[in-house]
Amino acid sequence: MTVLHKKGLRLDGNNPTLLNGYGAYGFSETAHFSPPAQAWLEHGGVLAYANVRGSGVYGNDWYKAGFKTTKSNTWKDGIACAQYLVKQGYASPRTLAVTGGSAGGIFVGRAVTSAPELFAAAVFNVGMMDTIRSEESANGITNTSEFGTIKDAAEFAALLEMSTYHNIKDGTAYPAVLLVHGMNDPRVDVWESGKAAARLQAATGSGRPVLLRLDLQAGHGMGSTATQRYAEAADIYSFLLWQMGRAQIKP
Repeated sequence: MTVLHKKGLRLDGNNPTLLNGYGAYGFSETAHFSPPAQAWLEHGGVLAYANVRGSGVYGNDWYKAGFKTTKSNTWKDGIACAQYLVKQGYASPRTLAVTGGSAGGIFVGRAVTSAPELFAAAVFNVGMMDTIRSEESANGITNTSEFGTIKDAAEFAALLEMSTYHNIKDGTAYPAVLLVHGMNDPRVDVWESGKAAARLQAATGSGRPVLLRLDLQAGHGMGSTATQRYAEAADIYSFLLWQMGRAQIKP
């Protein structure tokens, strides 16, 4: 995990901290320059990029340890990263958020449904929320080589375990959740975010908001204009700071 912050950060558990993970297709998370991320850091925020199993940071064995029937390691590693950030004083459950996009929806969604007490907020960005039904979508068949197929008994059980939608439990105190999606997404159908939002709204017992941000002119992120990207980032960071009690943060 790579942790970024301004010099002189106080490890007192009060820092707005965003844990970001993906954990699929052998893709590794690396530190990179981003104007929205720079704004978060300038306001005293912490960014943590987790290379959970399913990424390729330690080679093919690490990748295959978060693949199909071993996929649960992806969000278990994410939970371990969250616990580390709290233990080291970067954040507390009042100031820690988690996010993931696309296939990273499995990472973020199952981290939240497995350990909701660790997080103040979460952002599910164009995420795979229902891995049982996603195979039947237009792009679903292209992902069976990574996650498995419902036609194989062992892989069906793994898909059920990795499905956020099917692991939401009534009366659970879930953190605040913002689901982000574009109506023209060709990779992950927008209904996945829609049904997950509805299920979370009905199930949560925390009283925290579950919001769905839809962009009628967007898809899966690629092709969005700079204005669209910055507006989305502003909404996400505002949501997180609001839920962390930092709505009036100053430069």
